[in-house]
Amino acid sequence: MDSCCVALRANTHVAKASKGGFNNGDKEFWGERIRGSFNNSVWVNQFAKSLKVDKSVNKFKPSVAFAILTSNNGRETVTLQPPRFGRRKADPKNVASIILGGGAGTQLFPLTRRAATPAVPVGGCYRLIDIPMSNCINSGINKIFVLTQFNSASLNRHLAHTYFGNGINFGDGFVEVLAATQTPGEAGMKWFQGTADAVRQFTWVFEDAKNRSIENILILSGDHLYRMDYMDFVQHHVDSNADITISCVAVGESRASDYGLVKIDSKGQIFQFTEKPKGSELREMQVDTTHLGLSPQDALKSSYIASMGVYVFKTDTLLKLLRWRYPTSNDFGSEIIPAAVKEHNVQAYIFKDYWEDIGTIKSFYEANLALAEEICSG
Repeated sequence: MDSCCVALRANTHVAKASKGGFNNGDKEFWGERIRGSFNNSVWVNQFAKSLKVDKSVNKFKPSVAFAILTSNNGRETVTLQPPRFGRRKADPKNVASIILGGGAGTQLFPLTRRAATPAVPVGGCYRLIDIPMSNCINSGINKIFVLTQFNSASLNRHLAHTYFGNGINFGDGFVEVLAATQTPGEAGMKWFQGTADAVRQFTWVFEDAKNRSIENILILSGDHLYRMDYMDFVQHHVDSNADITISCVAVGESRASDYGLVKIDSKGQIFQFTEKPKGSELREMQVDTTHLGLSPQDALKSSYIASMGVYVFKTDTLLKLLRWRYPTSNDFGSEIIPAAVKEHNVQAYIFKDYWEDIGTIKSFYEANLALAEEICSG
């Protein structure tokens, strides 16, 4: 599967949809092209304006990926009020992101026959990897690592064609591919054994002098469709003095068993995490989601709180968990996070915008149809 040329653009003004399709052919999926430094004041001003909430409320058809297609709707991220320890502004220069390239992607076969899951096309000429990449760029996070293993040739080609020498300047940042590789020693003979093991094998990069200022590390999936300002996410993490913060969404019973489910207290701290529960375990994780801002009707339909698989860790917490506390645990969702909930301050960040995990042919098909839907404006 060959790569396509994408000109990502660096603000959150995305293409508007109308009955006739996209307006402004020059305004692509994610807004203005990046030229120059991330410190460019014009870009910063445009970005700040784009985050303001529009007073008008647009009506839209259920299931349509409205948040992806327009920035005219106000931000719909509801965050619980954490205890304040003296507000400190989170600095994107002190944040690094790690995008997980995914495993074999068997549930997306034959799309993943010769391509990694993040290299699967979405929304026309884009690839799934462009979603977290664009979220990082638009959030001002310019230190980006991509972990790859399975069928990585197409993904590597796309990253090279799209993010290097294409008018995108990462300033003092970078996009660096960290491919699975064998290293000396018995442990080094193994490929990535899971999400946590993949990150563990490259924790040494945070010992480099250029990365020692990194205070928080974002762990992102490369196969999700959503738009998020990651610095809002990190700011919540800093405000709550959390060791780990997990981005969560409310989901219905039909999808709940596909995700890690959480229970949270009145301060937003997660006190229970269960990975993909079924039967009685699933029913036990049911909660009242009206306190997240859902209406009583929506709360009945979405009575579970699911982890999006999007995490932010304090750097020292992540290194300690992977190297010393749980050196043999290979997965974040089924091993590291459930154990860490019992010992650390793990907070929930409630995300109420469009989000889809493109993990199956069905979800891939439905997400692409949703992107093609007309927006109801009346």
